[in-house]
Amino acid sequence: MIISASRRTDIPAFYTSWLMSRIRAGSCLVPNPFNPKQVTSVSLKPEDVDVIVFWTRNAEPLLPHLQELDDLGYRYYFLYTVMNNPRCMDPKSPGLGASLRSVRSLVRHVGPQRIVWRYDPIVFTTITGPKFHEKTYKQIAGALRGLTKRCVISTVNFYRKAERQLRRLGETGVQVEGCSEDVLAGMMSAFFHIASDQGMAVYSCAEERDLEPYGIHRGKCIDDGYIQDVFGIEVTHRKDPSQRKACGCVASKDIGMYDTCLYGCLYCYATRSLETAKNNFERHDPGSPMLIDAGSSKSIHGFRR
Repeated sequence: MIISASRRTDIPAFYTSWLMSRIRAGSCLVPNPFNPKQVTSVSLKPEDVDVIVFWTRNAEPLLPHLQELDDLGYRYYFLYTVMNNPRCMDPKSPGLGASLRSVRSLVRHVGPQRIVWRYDPIVFTTITGPKFHEKTYKQIAGALRGLTKRCVISTVNFYRKAERQLRRLGETGVQVEGCSEDVLAGMMSAFFHIASDQGMAVYSCAEERDLEPYGIHRGKCIDDGYIQDVFGIEVTHRKDPSQRKACGCVASKDIGMYDTCLYGCLYCYATRSLETAKNNFERHDPGSPMLIDAGSSKSIHGFRR
């Protein structure tokens, strides 16, 4: 079994204490996002877990516990988001300097092979157009040289909830824009060459467009082939049926919950609002089997990544 921790929230950044308490207990409880009364017990025992996939923007709180995970026999890797969007879009995310310092600390323990850089999602606005993304991508790729071998990119999908939040940008004079296929092609080709210069391969995440002509491989964030290459084990090859059609990820069990991430990114699909997440976080008990008690949370609802 592959554990996803988590598409729904940043467990390393905000819920490391809970995660480690559940690791030591050997299991956690996860409610069905579409039916909170339906709760599943998920084993976290080392013998039941093939790999843990950590999705994060800040692994610092988890770093002191990595040796314990190693001693217990867990295999794990990180999908690490590093961007540098304006604060009006990413109000609470770590700044670029902090992100880079965190990745450097992490690579000293796990090595570059187990860190996948996510430049994702790419949002086109009047202040973050293709030229902005090319410049920012080049800056970050250069800073991450030698710290990772793989990058994942995707363009944003505007879920209804994200659209409502992004409308707030209009109040500041920032408008969401489209991107023509020709301009997008040029940007993707630039990403490929920038990454190649830094010793990285680029993969797409749940992109319906074929980006192979620009050197960008169709990717899987939870990737059976990558897991076999890195850890020498074979895991399920079955596509995760709960993800979008264009998503190539193999099946995993996500132990996070929606409406619990405190970054407040306006394009996020997993959090209805920062205020809702704060309200839920106040009810968080690190000693509880469940991340947030589904019966008392303000808003537990379902999305699909």
